[in-house]
Amino acid sequence: MDEFQRSWLLAQLGPDTDPADLERRYFRLRSVRAVALEVLGERRAKLLADPLKVTVDGVVTMDLQENLRGIERQIEQVRQTPAPDDPSEEDEAAEAVMEVTWLSSTHRYR
Repeated sequence: MDEFQRSWLLAQLGPDTDPADLERRYFRLRSVRAVALEVLGERRAKLLADPLKVTVDGVVTMDLQENLRGIERQIEQVRQTPAPDDPSEEDEAAEAVMEVTWLSSTHRYR
């Protein structure tokens, strides 16, 4: 993972994210978008594992539903935002040209 990819991940996940953990995940997944989605998915799962709303009458109310919605919005944003290691439009155009190539037989049958 290069510095640009690490910076993109930290911008998506927050500066307190462990860079060594990101490196290990990138080595396994080979995509910065996949790393970001995996980390955000784990954060979402942690929120869902506990009650989203707790109320102690007359003392405190804790509501984490907005945090869950925020993570879900962030997951959708990461899916739609171009990642540093995404193929460029030129690469995709070159692949499209390769897909349209036709092969023809050199032998003619009578």
